[in-house]
Amino acid sequence: MNTLIDGLQCGHFDRESFAELKSAGVGGVVVTCGFWEGALESLDSLGRWRDLIRENSDVVRVALTPADIVAATEEGKVAAILGFQNANLFEGRIRLVEMFAELGVRVVQLTYNNQNELAGSCYEAEDSGLARFGKEVILEMNRVGMLVDCSHVGNRSTLDAIEASEKPIAVTHANADSLFPHKRNKSDDVLKALGETGGVIGCAAYRNITGDYYCKTIETWCEMVAKTVEIAGIDSVAIGTDRSHNFTAPDYAWMRMGRWTRGIDYGAASAARPGKAPPPDWFLTLQDLDKIPNGLRTVGFSEEEVAKITHQNWLRLYGETFRNSDS
Repeated sequence: MNTLIDGLQCGHFDRESFAELKSAGVGGVVVTCGFWEGALESLDSLGRWRDLIRENSDVVRVALTPADIVAATEEGKVAAILGFQNANLFEGRIRLVEMFAELGVRVVQLTYNNQNELAGSCYEAEDSGLARFGKEVILEMNRVGMLVDCSHVGNRSTLDAIEASEKPIAVTHANADSLFPHKRNKSDDVLKALGETGGVIGCAAYRNITGDYYCKTIETWCEMVAKTVEIAGIDSVAIGTDRSHNFTAPDYAWMRMGRWTRGIDYGAASAARPGKAPPPDWFLTLQDLDKIPNGLRTVGFSEEEVAKITHQNWLRLYGETFRNSDS
């Protein structure tokens, strides 16, 4: 397998999205099925995703295992890995974790931009750490074959999650705070803990958390990846672009504000840059993802290292987490 796996994208995917991903050499992508939705709305979302994939089965298939991703690439298709960017789909019910796993969900973020009953978020003034319920959910996710994602989770809660989990965890879409300071990015101690436990960070290409310098060219972005490798290690760094598909202003409002405020929340943006962030200068279309392998080579990575960053690290982590320990 010589292709790219993107650890997180979001938005309104359509046939063109999958055709462009396939053309760019993307073999697998974690898709965002929800942000703030509860259980019933999340079931609706999964139903819509099933319809979309069924209607476009010649270009996309659901992946439940790493073998499914490899098979999809051999078939000339993109593997869609179903994920959620919040734990609201469980609605405080531990038994729903297993049920959503049985419906094909493989990646769940403990919390989105707000503290919830599991953990503290990156935007709270004080990160409360992992709650008792959060520990229970993590162990249940371990058991039923779901990958724990801590991308929008606070640093303290992320370290707690790494310690509590019996399997390695992921930060599917973020960057190193030491390279570009932002509340959404991760401290070096988190990245080192990921490296020590077999976890993986997917380096993001979202301008608000990547910065203008690392968005200039594919080489500068890959320079950021290389510096992240220096912190976390070559086996714990991958790709998680956080690319959005067909988003409009109401989508960004829902993503940032959900139902929890009547006011304005900018998420990773700011009052100075409130709307959609311009994409990186090197990443104007999905097709530009095919620049990543050569960009990594240009900054000095070997072929073996390029393979790890583009797909092998994700495949290894999925292999360790997308399994039911009861089987």
